[in-house]
Amino acid sequence: MSWSWDHFMRFLFSDYMLHGVWTTIWLSIVAMVLGCSLGVVVAFMKMSKTWILRQIANAYIWVWRGTPLLVQMVIIYTVLPKVGIRLGVVESAIVALSLHEAAYFAEIVRSGVLSVNRGQKDASRALGMTWAQRMRYVIIPQATRVIIPPLGNQFNLMIKTTSLASVISMEELFRRTQQLAQLEFKVLEAYMCAACWYLLMTTVWGLIQKQLEAHYDKPFGPVSDSSEKKSDPVLSGQAAQV
Repeated sequence: MSWSWDHFMRFLFSDYMLHGVWTTIWLSIVAMVLGCSLGVVVAFMKMSKTWILRQIANAYIWVWRGTPLLVQMVIIYTVLPKVGIRLGVVESAIVALSLHEAAYFAEIVRSGVLSVNRGQKDASRALGMTWAQRMRYVIIPQATRVIIPPLGNQFNLMIKTTSLASVISMEELFRRTQQLAQLEFKVLEAYMCAACWYLLMTTVWGLIQKQLEAHYDKPFGPVSDSSEKKSDPVLSGQAAQV
């Protein structure tokens, strides 16, 4: 099998391939936003004191984490029309990816909330804070530090997972690569282009994730400078007495 740099460069920056790249990007973002939103709801349902809500959340997580995304996507696209629910290719891909992601993100959120020290929760309750205030000012800011790293990894995975939507003819990067390889009979060059684009997208997101982690890793309050402590008259007087 001969390698052609001309075909590789032409494929890499062709409008046909770039359209697939853009579809992969917006599909990943939409599915991630919807999945995270639903995941937060499922997480709090699982932590609820209401038995029925906990069981619904447990069943949801059990089903969507226990079955392959590929099977879920095919069922949504091909089986649901048989019961009167008809979704297009784009809608089916978004629904499948979002519901699948929500099951994983629910556990991420739950672990983040549970990682906050119990004393913090008790202290905020003793101050008379409502549930919403405790979540906003005490629990969520601290849980975010735990949530951000796995959340970033999930989005990195989502970028690559969108390639499964090609089985229902979603015109994302992998599907476009398949079609390009069949049309031009340059399989190696086409798939190497796809690999380069996936690598570029995940690399860019890796840099963004690193910045997010650094931002949320900062202390919540101002840290006093050691030089200020030395110049404090009270501390100086105590030192002199010693």
